[in-house]
Amino acid sequence: MPVFRLSEQPTFPPPQMASASGLLAIGGDLSLPRLLNAYASGIFPWPHEDSPLLWHSPDPRFVLLPKELRLARSLRQTIRKRRFELRTDTAFERVIRACAEFPRPGQRGTWITEEMVKGYCELHEAGFAHSVEAWQEGVLVGGLYGVSLGAAFFGESMFAHVSDASKVAFACFVRQLERLNFAFIDSQVHTQHLERFGASFWSRARYLKELRLALQTPTLHGRWRFSFDELIDAEKA
Repeated sequence: MPVFRLSEQPTFPPPQMASASGLLAIGGDLSLPRLLNAYASGIFPWPHEDSPLLWHSPDPRFVLLPKELRLARSLRQTIRKRRFELRTDTAFERVIRACAEFPRPGQRGTWITEEMVKGYCELHEAGFAHSVEAWQEGVLVGGLYGVSLGAAFFGESMFAHVSDASKVAFACFVRQLERLNFAFIDSQVHTQHLERFGASFWSRARYLKELRLALQTPTLHGRWRFSFDELIDAEKA
């Protein structure tokens, strides 16, 4: 399969034309129109150092259905202990920068470049990108961020400076998305972390079909302000 070079127009070739590795195109920018078009088309940016901007649409895709969330008993107990205060969209830039700086096994550097930070902060200001934060005694100790379009949430990255901080934030957030009738959470590629929560592989064809259906739902854009108290009380140890 050829790898396409993007023009100045915020358009993409069909995602079905991606290479076996999922690489579809190079170049372009992280402007608001291009990012929104990418996610709506089943495509996402994944930069690499010393390379042009790379755009991917992998096959298969790793996806979590909110209703199929699996929680270990120990995590349920941690949630009910209320060790963390959970907030949404109060520290988006701090979350994305913490994700960029968080060390990961087998990974040198970060794919969250300064251009990525700027682009996703613009998405956040426009009401399409969101952060979920875990706080302890007024200190940000964990969280995650991603993009929301229609009934789909595209998870980008998470970090934790305190054990279980990001897991609690993610678990409670998924419960909230279930209540809002979100169709799926796209984690893009496989991670053991998401596999333990119940994510599974979808073919690209299935993913694109389900994405088209999810985009028929109006996007819940703007700043999110969720209360997680009732969700935490509902978790049975």
